[in-house]
Amino acid sequence: MPPRSRLRLIASHLPSSNTFLRQPNNASTRTYSTKTEPQLNNGALSGIRVLDLSRILAAPFCTQILADYGADVIKIEQPGTGDDTRQWKVQGEDGKWKNTGGPMSVYFTAVNRNKRSVTLNLKKREARDVLYELAKTSDVFIENFVPGKADELGIGYDHISAINPRIVYASISGYGSTGPYAGRAGYDAIAAAEGGLMHISGERTGKPVRPGVGMMDMTTGLYAHGAILAALRARGRTGQGQRIDASLLESTLSILINIGANWLNLGLEGQRYGSAHPSIAPYDTYETKNGYFAMGANNDRQFKVLCERFGRLDLLEDERFRTNPSRVQNRETIDKIMNDFCKERTMEELMKILGGSGLAHGPVNSVERAFEHPQAEPRSVVQSMPCDAFEAGEVKMIGPPVKFSRNKQSIRTRAPFLGEHTHEVLTELGLSDARINNLREIGAT
Repeated sequence: MPPRSRLRLIASHLPSSNTFLRQPNNASTRTYSTKTEPQLNNGALSGIRVLDLSRILAAPFCTQILADYGADVIKIEQPGTGDDTRQWKVQGEDGKWKNTGGPMSVYFTAVNRNKRSVTLNLKKREARDVLYELAKTSDVFIENFVPGKADELGIGYDHISAINPRIVYASISGYGSTGPYAGRAGYDAIAAAEGGLMHISGERTGKPVRPGVGMMDMTTGLYAHGAILAALRARGRTGQGQRIDASLLESTLSILINIGANWLNLGLEGQRYGSAHPSIAPYDTYETKNGYFAMGANNDRQFKVLCERFGRLDLLEDERFRTNPSRVQNRETIDKIMNDFCKERTMEELMKILGGSGLAHGPVNSVERAFEHPQAEPRSVVQSMPCDAFEAGEVKMIGPPVKFSRNKQSIRTRAPFLGEHTHEVLTELGLSDARINNLREIGAT
């Protein structure tokens, strides 16, 4: 029986648990999490092998999705340092990690679960030879080097596809592999700036702002994961792999959607509206006695319901507010009326007033309150895996957001330590202990 098959057979006999446990987060916060243990991989992508030569966020986010869906993701990292995000620790975090297993951070754990880590120094011919052997039996190869660098290393699409014509080779970069900016490094914030998203984000009278998370990186990762699945489907028909070329800039431009279409077709420049909607009013966040409250009326029928719930039927007779276009023209006036009403009430009171109305409404939650949402526990939003190297003895993770009825995705393993699976994977490849030791001695692993 091949080594990979033996590992799957062993994994099928490991216990699993879905017991909900209330775990302390800090002295004043508790968050429900699902205790997760090693379990059978029944994911939709079970049997698919992914060689992941990426780092930071966009591509690792992509490969984590594939891993959650059951793919065997082998993360290739530089010996000694690994993925940059292993060192990305917030203030006070460093002391939470024990000095065992190599560099690790909470950030890294957030986008690298369900993967195996192998260290290869790709500047060494011997390490590249190992990578070529892995590529022969892999289905997907993903990298996020600056275009041209992979070719310099001898691991570009032409080289890898010659070794394995069935492989799907995905490249993620800042600007794509062609065009005058192809050779520039890509960064999330710069993509948001150059792609126009920052220009339309922020308060009307304030400066442009970037989203609070790496939105451009993750959007590109989402696009890339879908493209990889489509290419695998196409391979099922043709027997041939292909190259996928994704970029942060194009992903940013693509999500401009209606704002971009307004410029292209009507010549209307995008503007910053804060939390408001450029085409709907009222639709914003409003101040309350104990925080901010988001709500909106998407059409005239919903505006009528809102006025009824707020006891302001007089607004329905006001010509300025009869239709959505007229309300958009009088946005400041209607928003002031809504804000004055909300400022006299708490978020909880507004939730009761609008409960069952069908209107878009909800409190602007802190991150703490977001994870305490009533839907979080029954949907297993927070899951945890044992991790002796972390002070708490476990690492909590945000679970997969999409549920499958048959091929259930799962968090099977925590994020790997640097090179944790090098010996395991090279043994599966058929390398002897003597050769593995020699690779380590010459600095190839």
